[in-house]
Amino acid sequence: MKKILLSLCFAAAALGAQAAAPCTPVGLRCEHLETPLGIDAPAPRLGWRLDDSRSGALQRAYRVVVGRDSAAVAAGCGDVWDSGRTDSDGMLVRYAGPKLDPFTRYYWAVTVWDKDYARSSSGVAAFETGMMGAGNWQGCWISDHHDINHKPAPYFRKEFSVGKRVKSARAYVAAAGLYELHINGRKVGDHRLDPMYTRFDRRNLYVTYDVTRQLQDGANAVGILLGNGWYNHQSGAVWNFERAPWRNRPAFCFDLRIEYADGTHEVVKSDLDWRTSGGPLVFNSIYTSEHYDARLEQPGWSSPGFDDSAWGGVMYRGAPSQRVTAQQTVPIRNVTEYRPRSVRKLDERSYLYDFGQNMAGVTKLRLRGEAGTQLRLIHAERLREDGHADLSNIDVYFRPTDKDDLFQTDVVTLSGRDDEFMPRFNYKGFRYVEVVADRPVELSAENLTAYAMHSDVTPVGHIETSNDLVDKLWDATNKAYLSNLMGYPTDCPQREKNGWTGDGHLAIETALYNYDGITVYEKWLADHRDEQQPNGVLPDIIPTGGWGYGTANGLDWTSTIAIIPWNLYLFYGDTKPLEDCYENIKRYVDYVDRRSPGHLSSWGRGDWVPVRSQSSLELTSSVYFYVDATILARAAALFGREADRKHYEALAGEIRGAINDKYLDRATGIYASGTQTELSVPLMWGVVPEEMVAKVAGNLARKVAEAGFHLDVGVLGAKAILNALSENGHAETAYKVAVQDTYPSWGWWIVNGATTLLENWNLEATRDISDNHMMFGEIGGWFFKGLGGIKPDPEAPGFKHILLRPNFVGPEEFEASHDAPCGRIVSAWTRRGNTVTYRVRIPANSTATLYLPANVDGGKVHQLGAGSHTLTLRVAK
Repeated sequence: MKKILLSLCFAAAALGAQAAAPCTPVGLRCEHLETPLGIDAPAPRLGWRLDDSRSGALQRAYRVVVGRDSAAVAAGCGDVWDSGRTDSDGMLVRYAGPKLDPFTRYYWAVTVWDKDYARSSSGVAAFETGMMGAGNWQGCWISDHHDINHKPAPYFRKEFSVGKRVKSARAYVAAAGLYELHINGRKVGDHRLDPMYTRFDRRNLYVTYDVTRQLQDGANAVGILLGNGWYNHQSGAVWNFERAPWRNRPAFCFDLRIEYADGTHEVVKSDLDWRTSGGPLVFNSIYTSEHYDARLEQPGWSSPGFDDSAWGGVMYRGAPSQRVTAQQTVPIRNVTEYRPRSVRKLDERSYLYDFGQNMAGVTKLRLRGEAGTQLRLIHAERLREDGHADLSNIDVYFRPTDKDDLFQTDVVTLSGRDDEFMPRFNYKGFRYVEVVADRPVELSAENLTAYAMHSDVTPVGHIETSNDLVDKLWDATNKAYLSNLMGYPTDCPQREKNGWTGDGHLAIETALYNYDGITVYEKWLADHRDEQQPNGVLPDIIPTGGWGYGTANGLDWTSTIAIIPWNLYLFYGDTKPLEDCYENIKRYVDYVDRRSPGHLSSWGRGDWVPVRSQSSLELTSSVYFYVDATILARAAALFGREADRKHYEALAGEIRGAINDKYLDRATGIYASGTQTELSVPLMWGVVPEEMVAKVAGNLARKVAEAGFHLDVGVLGAKAILNALSENGHAETAYKVAVQDTYPSWGWWIVNGATTLLENWNLEATRDISDNHMMFGEIGGWFFKGLGGIKPDPEAPGFKHILLRPNFVGPEEFEASHDAPCGRIVSAWTRRGNTVTYRVRIPANSTATLYLPANVDGGKVHQLGAGSHTLTLRVAK
């Protein structure tokens, strides 16, 4: 029967090939990942784009097939699900077939009909299911017999035998804490800091690895090294993670599922037959550092034949939570290697390494020295006047309870052999590393290498201009963003490492214009759902061990629950994040409404770290109340919840009216006291009455000009000010602010040597002075919006229809590109005198509306189809 089915499939494929057209579906992804292993999604999302460079290229219909046999799927037949021909230009669909089995590899392909109704098919892609439910685990949660205060990290091992030909092998690892997996003496994979940080007592993640090639005939061994991570926080700091309700000695659960060529399978699992011991990793803290004593190494500990007679037994542990789900996100990796820009000998025992770039990551030490020599690797952003490392700007919240726990300082004890050390369960924020030995030592550039480490998101945006400052600002913003992406967005990689909600949503557009980050944000939104209290309130750091539910965790921060899923919808055209968070947004908006008499909220942190002027907290918090209610109403309309739509549209209108009644002086067009933030925030978020927009925007432009085109804002104003200006007829003013290079401005940081964004406008500030922060990062997204004019259309999200509103100001040469789900968008120009040559690229299956500025060709509007377009435009003087 299978041969008959394949014959029919190949015959159908041959007929299809005769009608093939120059349009091919490519870039197939499942759950926004390429060929994912171990997914738990019951209805995985399947997406693609079109490789079709023809003018007006589009998709008229699609057909998706899913099956267990790759050859059949390649021939156009799926034994699991066939969507049938569906007349739609959609390129993201949800699997709608029978229930998926666990531990199963599924193949899928898509056929499309192009603009001429010609048919063509993709290659075959695959996804593989994981546990698909906690009941499919066979391993037990185990740990060693030590308590939470024991410092050395536990090593675990087990030997097993393979006596038949292996078809495939998958390792499934869940951990409370962090882990490294080793098989037959080698670390498996290149992930760092697995599993991702979650609210451990409510949800735990597991990771799947293909270890087929790691197994060998006969004797095998598996080893696991556990780290504390955020689960067993032994270091003291102001956020009380050492008192988290989940805190315990790290533990893990492990299944190694081996499929043999004869059709049988076997599971090697965690149980009481494992052995455990301490080792050279004598201390590890995600927040501070690691201590490594190379003299305690046990070579071969994860290899078969190792003598573990001195090792002890393990113990059962209760699962940290009842929800153990797949880690469906891009992993953290060492992404970029940095060699020292310079090495300076400070004295006989101290050397200063300058890597030339502020980053989040680790350093690798390679050294042979006298046994017992102890080195301290001090990682810093700044230097003291005497040239030594300076931690004073980033250790301010560290509360050491142990004199041996040193902030951002690894401690390595040499063995007398060729030693190599790189932290396994820690990362730091740094540019400089001072290596201090307890005895004279000779070091060179070859002894230390740095690695920038972050969630390995794919770059999807690029800015290139004839203005060097713009290019450096864009690069510094991206470096700051990546430094603060560790499975969740953080505020800084050194002093805190916290998932501050405000920093997260203030940077979301910059993030999505530049990187394919949806899987990271979906994971973080799940953390939001875990943390939300039944009444709707959210903490302002997520995840949290309990800190952050105070009176300041208001709308200006915790609006992440609405703003981030809405932006994922706009950028990806994917409704699932909004669906997953809909009830959470609703509970949050209802909570705020109950405690906001008169529809005004004074609950929040306000315009954090302003230059000088203080802005009304009630005004800005109430604007975010309006934003959340508006998003909720739009989501309700999207999902057909008509009663909710009516209610929250009315609520949004009442909030808007209350803000304008109290804070807008209609005679003058001034909000509140008229600070830059108080004018720009209502403008950007659509609170200003339509008839007053020009007047309020004019007041903002004058306010900025009076300040010499300098900023006088905090984080909320920094998010709004450039957009408020460029979207309301003052793009030239916005550009002058963006490229200002004297204090206070973004450019002031760059001309003073910054390679990432800072936490304070003032370089001499005495608090809020991290040199690698993302909360002022809107400028990196504004280049795409305010200059390139590339914007998603809420009516056709995912850039199925593009709103192009370029502003031909600033550099004579400019190019912005963004790889949207449907393909690459380009908005570029060359300006010579009053003539602009504007080049646009619209990807296949997409369209655009080009709105020219009022002073360019009379503000004409152009409808553009897929393909490349060049327009010669005249700019009025």
